[in-house]
Amino acid sequence: MRYSGTNRFRVFVLAVWCVMLLLTITGCISSNQQSEPSAEKERETERPTKDPVQERIERMTQDEKIGQMMIVGLDGSEISETAKAMISTYHVGGFIFYKDNIKDSRQLIELTNSLKAANAATGAPPLWLSVDEEGGRVTRMPPELVKVPAAEKIGKADNPELAQNIGQTLGKGLTALGMNMNFAPVLDVNSNPNNPVIGDRSYDSRPERVAAIGIQVMKGLQKSQVIPVVKHFPGHGDTTVDSHIGLPVVNHDMDRLRALELKPFAEAVHSGAEAVMVAHMLLPKLDKEAPASLSRPVVTDLLRKELGFTGVVITDDLTMGAIIKHYNIGQAAVRSVDAGSDVLLVGHGFDEAKHVYDAVQQAVRDGILTMEQIDQSVARILRLKEKYRLSDEQAPFPDLTRINDDMQNAVKAIAP
Repeated sequence: MRYSGTNRFRVFVLAVWCVMLLLTITGCISSNQQSEPSAEKERETERPTKDPVQERIERMTQDEKIGQMMIVGLDGSEISETAKAMISTYHVGGFIFYKDNIKDSRQLIELTNSLKAANAATGAPPLWLSVDEEGGRVTRMPPELVKVPAAEKIGKADNPELAQNIGQTLGKGLTALGMNMNFAPVLDVNSNPNNPVIGDRSYDSRPERVAAIGIQVMKGLQKSQVIPVVKHFPGHGDTTVDSHIGLPVVNHDMDRLRALELKPFAEAVHSGAEAVMVAHMLLPKLDKEAPASLSRPVVTDLLRKELGFTGVVITDDLTMGAIIKHYNIGQAAVRSVDAGSDVLLVGHGFDEAKHVYDAVQQAVRDGILTMEQIDQSVARILRLKEKYRLSDEQAPFPDLTRINDDMQNAVKAIAP
């Protein structure tokens, strides 16, 4: 077939139009293909990232959660079968060390490393390895280490910078020996000279001095990556009964408590306290029946709501006379959690620890405690462990000479 000039022109125009149309369609497809990943990326950005702590809690069993809410004691100076059971079967969140658990520095490192290894094998969150190392007469550290003076002596120096340096140096020593939590400083005001349990464990008889010095010790411990647990809320300074033996009663009203006993704790909360130990003492003006450690008016209403504390609440040792002479330890533990406590300290006895664990389990099954309460406590616990970067990694044997030199320098300005 022959094409005329006009027809040839029309065919040419049609061909050009088809090519342009094809290029346009191809470009649109390419553009769409390129824009899809960008749009997907935007959608991913818009999705809220999951909280790793909440994700972990969702994966935990009820047994594991309740275990995290316990710090327990252990028998002897080596890891025992009961200690292994506390880790593998009861999933405890940590251990507390007393004098009979510590012979010397090398033994202590071996003990803490063996506990870490046992815990790491379970995949559980790292252990709290805690101790009462206040200084003075309350010390657990190995005998070859230079000790911190009593709080009263540090208070008399009236030097906040010195106090923080002592806290930081103490914390470095604790860290070197495998510890990551210290039940100190004591923020009780020594307002009663007849007090059989506080005395020189307090920085002063004036709340302002206790706050000024005690909080600096707290900050020093924090700087060295040791969790300080301020104690004994709401104030054990004006008691005439030792709570290790019996139940102290303090009849002060809120006006008096706010003016004296509560001042150091309120200031500590304002200054970044992350863990508070609640005392076993009865305050009838706040709660006529339950001691502070089991009392919702004290733990939730006073400490959390009035003082604004959002951190971890730990009971004093539930095996102390103030509790076991008046309560079944399991029932006391349940009441404490219901009052708002996060961690149950069971300092002595495998059977006692099991009893506490079983009682909390049963209380959840019976609806006395809710899983929401448990989850809230576990969230606070895991966040604090995460903040301090707790680890079950093995620790090397430390340079004791350096630790002692540092402490000697830190305390040299304190009068003997």
